[in-house]
Amino acid sequence: MVKRGRSGLLEDVFWLAAALPWWVGVLLAAASYVVLHHFAVGEVDAHGAPEQIGQVFAEHLAHTLAYAGQYILPLLLLAGAVASVIGRRKRQELAAKIADGAALRSMDWCDFELAVGEVFRQRGYTVIETGGAGADGGVDLRLLRDGETFLVQCKHWKARKVSVQVVRELYGVMTVQGAVGGFVVTSGVFTNDARSFVRGLNIELIDGTGLTKMIAATQVPQKPIAANVPFYTPVTGDPTCPQCGNAMVLRMAKQGVNMGKAFWGCSTYPQCHGLRAIPACPRCGKEMVWRVARRGANAGKAFWGCSAYPQCCGSRTI
Repeated sequence: MVKRGRSGLLEDVFWLAAALPWWVGVLLAAASYVVLHHFAVGEVDAHGAPEQIGQVFAEHLAHTLAYAGQYILPLLLLAGAVASVIGRRKRQELAAKIADGAALRSMDWCDFELAVGEVFRQRGYTVIETGGAGADGGVDLRLLRDGETFLVQCKHWKARKVSVQVVRELYGVMTVQGAVGGFVVTSGVFTNDARSFVRGLNIELIDGTGLTKMIAATQVPQKPIAANVPFYTPVTGDPTCPQCGNAMVLRMAKQGVNMGKAFWGCSTYPQCHGLRAIPACPRCGKEMVWRVARRGANAGKAFWGCSAYPQCCGSRTI
């Protein structure tokens, strides 16, 4: 995790190594020693013409820094690697505590952000802990997967509902930064206005109950998640392209009147421009997902099903 309010180059190096996987820190430590040792043992001309006094001084200074740095920098990087191991273990322990509702409510906001980051890390995302300016300030996590960026805002509010204003702010940042999706995660609940606002947008609202279910799901064996399908979309079958018949993948419109809305696009794009729009549920108006009937007279046939199933059983034929 990037330490907030830090100062000093050496401290920056330590926290950078702590934010990386431990083995990266070890490799950087070894590489830095080899490079700096090469300069540290090199000969420096002790004499020089008067007009070269500046160059001689610079060479002696570089030699001195390299001599000290060959020990200091690797030690800092190794210490950061140890901190990375300890930090990852702490994150895993915090994530496991989410399954306990009482422990979730008793966490402070900093541990809550670490735990949420670990949940997404276990879901296959690369997690960058951006920090922010303080408690609940700014975007807290940046997620990377398959070349796409997702933003996460954490709200560890125990008594308040997360309002639509928070979600609007995240959507604005997503638009500016070109993120394809976003998550607002809270230990509490969301207002109805907030849930209505995200309808049709690639923003997932995860409340305390949903967060508990997410961490529980990571503790049991799962089928691999399709590379281009966000885990929060309950897809049980992949649609086929209406033009070429190849499989389709979920994409996000990045410009135009449909910017921010999800759709099915052909996996062979740009060779094929086939697409399928995602309809709204005829009963509740929520976004629908592609499903495949598993039994009955229509077994094996695809249809659109409401994303709120089983609370809503709305469906549309393909």
